[in-house]
Amino acid sequence: MPTFKKVNKKDLEILQNFGYYFDDVKTQYEITRMKGECTLILFNSNKLLIQGKDNKVKELVTLLKNEKVGEYVEPINFVKEEGVVIGTDEAMKGDTFGGLIVAGVKADDKTRENLLLIGVGDSKKIKDEDIQGMAKRIKEIVCHHIISLSANQYNILIEELGNVTKLLNRMHQQCIDKLDFHDLAVVDKYPGCNVGKAMTKAESKYIEVAAASILARDETLKQFRKMSKELKFTVPKGSTTVKEEVMKIPKDKLKKYVKLHFKNVQQLFPIYRH
Repeated sequence: MPTFKKVNKKDLEILQNFGYYFDDVKTQYEITRMKGECTLILFNSNKLLIQGKDNKVKELVTLLKNEKVGEYVEPINFVKEEGVVIGTDEAMKGDTFGGLIVAGVKADDKTRENLLLIGVGDSKKIKDEDIQGMAKRIKEIVCHHIISLSANQYNILIEELGNVTKLLNRMHQQCIDKLDFHDLAVVDKYPGCNVGKAMTKAESKYIEVAAASILARDETLKQFRKMSKELKFTVPKGSTTVKEEVMKIPKDKLKKYVKLHFKNVQQLFPIYRH
């Protein structure tokens, strides 16, 4: 289903000249609907979704592009599965600050359609300020499970298990088990993954993994906000430009905020080298 972003209700008034009319909304997430040869749904995120017969949808997309209504979003052609599918994805694996998150989503034919309707796509293309709202809508639509480890919990488990691969395998499996696995479980592939059906760039192939990715990113943002509030400075993401911020943390509190086995942390604090 084609989508446009950055669309306002006023932008759609021009379609009244082409036989379209405004209709009542059906969910709390919608700003408005329009009907004509196609159905248009404008969501609170200012994302516009178009439904209808292929030839009519193509004509409308061309019209909206010509009229410069919003910005066209290239569609993701998700795999068309039948029945129940579980998708899992992780976040924060490469961040010096914080712990590790794995999220899982379970969907059937109906809930997959609903995920498409609210515009679930690649989380990397969604702005931080839009993630929370999208995550909330996903949680209301599908059965889901999220494991969010703090840095302290992460450090304890790494000490116990020996490496992050074993921890990831455990967390992904726990998500799948919690969602009552019966059929297909797709995992966004990482080195050493031995859980479910591991696929590279699974978030661009399975909408369940795309939805899980959004939930994981939402939890990531929550962790960073919490750490920033506690430490009284903006905690940086990633691992390339974090030295200054890591050095601000008292040594006795390091394990609460950073991954102790990361090389950049061990270079700054040799006491944590093994």
